[in-house]
Amino acid sequence: MTKTVYIIGHRNPDTDAIVAATAYAKLKQLMGQPEYVAARCGHLNPQTEYIFNRFKVERPEYIPDLVPKTKYYMNENYVSVKEDVSLWKAVDKMISTNAPVLPIVNIDGTYQGLLNVNAFALNSYKLLNPKGGNNFISSVSLIAKTLNAAPVVEFNSDEYFNCRIMIGDDSVTTFQKLLKEHESENLIVITGDRSDLQRICVEARVKALVVTNDYLVSKELRELAKKNQVSILSSHDTTTTTALLIEYSSPVSAMADKEIQPVHANDTIQKVRPLLAKSPSRCLPVVDDNFKVIGIIGENDLVHDANIEIILVDHNEPQQAVEGIEHYTIREIIDHHKISTFSTRYPINFINKPVGSTSTIITNLYIENHISIPKDIASILLCGILSDTLILQSSTTTAYDIQTADYLSSITDLDIKELGNDIIKSGSHIGDRSASEVVHQDMKEYSEGKIKYTVSQIEVDSTNEVLSRKKEFFDELDSLKMQTGSYFSALLVTDITTLSSVMFISADSKFESILTFPKRDDHIYFLKDVVSRKKQLIPLLSELVSSYSE
Repeated sequence: MTKTVYIIGHRNPDTDAIVAATAYAKLKQLMGQPEYVAARCGHLNPQTEYIFNRFKVERPEYIPDLVPKTKYYMNENYVSVKEDVSLWKAVDKMISTNAPVLPIVNIDGTYQGLLNVNAFALNSYKLLNPKGGNNFISSVSLIAKTLNAAPVVEFNSDEYFNCRIMIGDDSVTTFQKLLKEHESENLIVITGDRSDLQRICVEARVKALVVTNDYLVSKELRELAKKNQVSILSSHDTTTTTALLIEYSSPVSAMADKEIQPVHANDTIQKVRPLLAKSPSRCLPVVDDNFKVIGIIGENDLVHDANIEIILVDHNEPQQAVEGIEHYTIREIIDHHKISTFSTRYPINFINKPVGSTSTIITNLYIENHISIPKDIASILLCGILSDTLILQSSTTTAYDIQTADYLSSITDLDIKELGNDIIKSGSHIGDRSASEVVHQDMKEYSEGKIKYTVSQIEVDSTNEVLSRKKEFFDELDSLKMQTGSYFSALLVTDITTLSSVMFISADSKFESILTFPKRDDHIYFLKDVVSRKKQLIPLLSELVSSYSE
């Protein structure tokens, strides 16, 4: 089973998270590992959207959650058959490939039914039941393919009909009587080297005549068959073998279990598990949105590891990770934030450096692996660094970031200051965006002991617009606090022109009373020279929360 390794940032991803995932996936692919795929668990904010549009880079795959789904456990190495294949050929394929079930599909791949052991056994009984009348659906073409017979004369070979088998081994008188009794039916007569009975069949205009043991049919009889539109097939086997095989020439679609409904790729395992328990074979076909079969899932698949693994970039905290991540193997973590209590089942590659941007780390991984950075990827990597360091002015900026940004600037011919101003301004105007959109754009959850809180951040070229809409933002923070069960929710509004911020906070009065920041208005505080949520604000809040909870 081929695994896909998703490289993904945190919830409500910022530019650095999206760029890091995209660039690291490209690095892996250039190193000959196509199974690595960039992903995101949130929508692009205006700044990131501007960057990806400007440099014409494909956006990472959107994955809203990683709740276990059918597509993460299904077997893509399945076999299926077209609905017009004979039952005999279908069963032979099922046995030769050791397939537990066989999805039956239309010519365009859409699901029609399922062949499983139960369906095969039941229909075999109907076919072989001596009291069943030997009636079955088939076509001259399917009969020929099932018997590996050579067509001598053919008419309407692909047309399905309801037929009855007769064995031509009686006396002429008896045989003629039997033909008379069934003259209204589509008869398939099997006979050996009996030219007399062969002629009677052709004269009686039976549907088809099967001559066994490679016995020859006279030219005169062939001409008469053409005139009377009787198909003649030459079988290599004995009459007994031919009679047994021919009953399995029905199209497999006529023998399938059509009560078994497929599951969809995005169905949750919670939904699929009881359906598997009800399936006779404990297996079900998996279809896409167009009802085309794309895999098989069985109960055994659910006890194995999923066919996806994860690499986390720009975070290492469970509460910031995409929902459902605990169900999968984390292969790597690449980050520049403080180390959380994230645990993994196996040893992993963990890169954590005290730099201003994850994009700085990814850039240097290209250099360390001697892989040339494509120009479009180098361009967005530079944007990731400039975005996360406020054009290399944030307190989180290191000499390593500056050196890396200079390198990327030189290979892309992009001016750092000019590009930085472009990307900062692209996300600095809230315009007609709702308070909810702004607050959730870059919102992160934190915890200190049993206390959980959220801090959102937005960068603007003036705080006036946000301040003029303060009621909307307070209402949104109140709502967010209740929805997340947080002790408080805050919004850091950073002015990129003054390199200072104001903080809106929704908290109870007792906690707010211990805040030591200069107060600008009710529940609004001025934070001089504070631009970094990670390095400047969170340590302060963490200390306050710890002292408050003691």
